[in-house]
Parts: sequence; structure tokens; C-alpha cells
Amino acid sequence: MSTRTGGGLFTREHTPVGTWLKIASTEPVEIMAYAGFDFVVIDLEHAPLDLQTAYRLINSAAALGVVPLVRVPDKTPSTIQKILDAGAMGILVPHVDTVEQAEAVGQACRFPPHGIRGAGGTSRAGAWGLRPTAEYLATGNDDVLCIAQLESVEAIKAAPEMLALDTVDAVFVGAADLSMSMGTTPAAPEVLELVASAIDAAHAAGKRCGLAFGGAPGRAAQAVRDGCDFVLLSNDTTMLAEAASGLVSAFREAVG
Repeated sequence: MSTRTGGGLFTREHTPVGTWLKIASTEPVEIMAYAGFDFVVIDLEHAPLDLQTAYRLINSAAALGVVPLVRVPDKTPSTIQKILDAGAMGILVPHVDTVEQAEAVGQACRFPPHGIRGAGGTSRAGAWGLRPTAEYLATGNDDVLCIAQLESVEAIKAAPEMLALDTVDAVFVGAADLSMSMGTTPAAPEVLELVASAIDAAHAAGKRCGLAFGGAPGRAAQAVRDGCDFVLLSNDTTMLAEAASGLVSAFREAVG
């Protein structure tokens, strides 16, 4: 059972709701904070964001009381270490398909003897060297979340063993990639069945399972009623695109 909370994310009275950040600017972080999101996921996998930009977005989110998570672009320990030293309270790792991969990324998140993460106490995570070493190491081992993304049938089948690892705190089912790998759609019964099995596996291990729902809060709410533990809604670029498109369409319709 995982007791890590990701900066208090998993101790809130309500189901945590977050959104993806893809714009290389701090203003969307501020907007999401004022809108009431509990957490943001800075997307280094599907957006042209670099580590320096991620540093700024992590800091802005934390300063505004929003938990900063980062979706890393790969599974390499060096990337994971830089993101965690930047102050991220957790990472989402895409395409974790096997127990061996889950074990490797989990260890990359933890200091010895629980893992292989190197000490970087002079980084932001260590308050630039001002945080006591014991506190810095304890936070890294006891609070930072490692979330494996399950995006294939192989990954879903391996979920129980992944979740049995102490270094892995939660799973996130990427239903879009999962359904594409199966040649179907996220709403297909066989996909929904796999999603449900991942939720069951997480709960059996005393851990959590998250899902993303685009701009469909109703579907997200139903998923929570069905057992989902945290959700992601839309992203900064799509929110802007939909608002802009809707405004222009409404104007043209009004003009006639």
C-alpha cells in the first residue's frame, strides 16, 4: 500500500482534478490555479517544452498551491532525476508495459536504498541547499509520486505486479493509446473492461488509478463513481482553441 501523497494531492477531501499544460508560458498555470484545478501535468511527451520551461512551470504551480506533476518524455533516470530536482511532486511515465520497466522507473524516483536517484540537495527540491539533507531525502522517498502509464494490453495485464512494487504509487490508463493498439475506440466495451480491471488492480494494492477525459466532465464524474481516483480534463491549448473557435462562430452566426 502506498502512503505517498504527492504534496498532499491524495489527502484532499474531494477527487483530485487536473489538466495538461502544453504552452511554454506561466500564464496558463495561473489561470488553472484560479480556475480551481488541484494539479497540473506539464507535458514533456506531447508538447514542445524543454527542461528549463518545465522548471518555470513547476515553480509557478507550486507557488500558487497547485501540485506540479510532469509527464516525462522517456524512461531514462537522468530525465526523471532532473524533473524531480526541479521540484515536481510526481511524474507520469508513458508506455510502461512491463514489470521490469515499472521497477526501473520506480527506482529512478527513489534515493538509495530504495532506488538509484542521486542526491541533488542544492537543486530547487533541496531549497538550493537550504533544506536539511534528511528532509530532502525523506521528501524524495516518502512523498514524490511515481505514476506508470498503462497504454497497451500487455501493460494492463502486468498492472497487478507493477502495483505490488513499493516504488510505484499509482497507474494512469491512457485509453486513447490503449484503444489504438487494439484497433478500436476508447468507448469500446473491451477497452472499458480493461480500464475497469486496472482500477480494480490499483484498489487491490491499496493504490490509485487515474484517467483523462478531454472536455467531458460528465464522463469523468461517472468514472469517479465507478472507482477512478483522479482525473485529467482537457488541456490549456484545447481550452484556448475551443474558446476561440466558439467565439468566432458565435459572432459569424450573429452577424448572419
